[in-house]
Amino acid sequence: MTDDRESLLQLASNLVDRARALGADFAEATARSGWELSTKVRLGEAELVEEAGHRGVSLRVIKGQRVAVTSTSDLSEPGLARCVSDALMLAELSEPDDCAGPADPSELASPPFPYLELYDPAVEGVTADDALDRARRAERAALDFDPRITLSEGATFSRTTGASARVISNGFSGSQRGSYASLVVTPVAEDQGGKRRRGFHWSARRHLAELDPEASVGQEAARRTLAKLGARKVPTAEAPIVFDPDIARSIIGTFAGCILGGSIWRKSSYLVGREGTPVASPLVTLVDDPLLLRGPGSRPFDGEGLASRRTVVVEAGVLRTYLLDSYSARKLGKKSTGSAAVAGGSIGPSTSNFILSPGTLTREEIIASTPSGLYVTEMMGFGFNAITGDFSRGAAGFWIENGELAFPVSEVTVSSNLNTMLENIDAIGS
Repeated sequence: MTDDRESLLQLASNLVDRARALGADFAEATARSGWELSTKVRLGEAELVEEAGHRGVSLRVIKGQRVAVTSTSDLSEPGLARCVSDALMLAELSEPDDCAGPADPSELASPPFPYLELYDPAVEGVTADDALDRARRAERAALDFDPRITLSEGATFSRTTGASARVISNGFSGSQRGSYASLVVTPVAEDQGGKRRRGFHWSARRHLAELDPEASVGQEAARRTLAKLGARKVPTAEAPIVFDPDIARSIIGTFAGCILGGSIWRKSSYLVGREGTPVASPLVTLVDDPLLLRGPGSRPFDGEGLASRRTVVVEAGVLRTYLLDSYSARKLGKKSTGSAAVAGGSIGPSTSNFILSPGTLTREEIIASTPSGLYVTEMMGFGFNAITGDFSRGAAGFWIENGELAFPVSEVTVSSNLNTMLENIDAIGS
């Protein structure tokens, strides 16, 4: 891929100018391009090689408080003209919305934007052959780790690079470029009773050199698979739970969906009206930080052109703010937190890098401090009610006895309420 940010800026600017010339009160356009490669091997044989590029634009217009969104990958002159005319036609059919409108021009970010090291040219240099070799080495490391690893669901190496440009008729224009590479290995071991146990491990980074070595990813996947052998159920009980970091991510992600402005003004979150009140243990501080160098969710500016900023959402257990774009901020009588994101041309609030501040205890120390309970390493299903906070998901992991992992556990369900779970946190890992 060539660096086409300038041409994407011109394309987006052209679309905005056309829309304004044809009567739009406000217009914003996003132009994107990208190139993705995905490869998979299973038992050493290539199962998938898929490579594709994309290039397209999306346009959002407002006319008389009526909003419409269109998008196209037809970048010919007729295609762009149709994209603009369709947007204006759809706007005429929309219902007026008093809260629709651009961000305050006085709050727009201006260059130079922060350099966040989101792009690595080495990522797009990975060829299909190279990607297959990386996947093979990772899978072979898993299969060679232990003779009990006899099968595999495969190893996948993927990489993507892309660029985007955003132009808004209130005076903002900006572009960015990014890359991402990932490797996942999923070995399988035979267990008693004819059951098969599947484990996996993965590594993903924006910069290729920061990916974990293929052998270590494969070996860790094998270790996690073997640890599941002999898994059994446990009786129904109320017990302490320790969440593995990967699963803690899922819990925090569930909470993140409840503090977005759209969920709040629609009253579809149990956190409505909870600003300034405790929503978690005093040990819990949650920060949304889009300015992390090489962060997976980092961005120099948000989807409305506002400067990215670090936002403390929960401080020592107290909910300090929701994450808002301009629309949800108007709905709630507040100010945007610079949290807007573009999805299919539409704008809405989103997290960037949503982080639980670490504690001081190691994994081993937390387990050792638990006389009896469940260490959760896997969760299945989506049993969560955002309005009530009720939580119920399938789980697997290990039973803790006398401060040690005693035996693997499967086919259990963890049921509680997210509000109760967060308020009862008594330790956070380092």
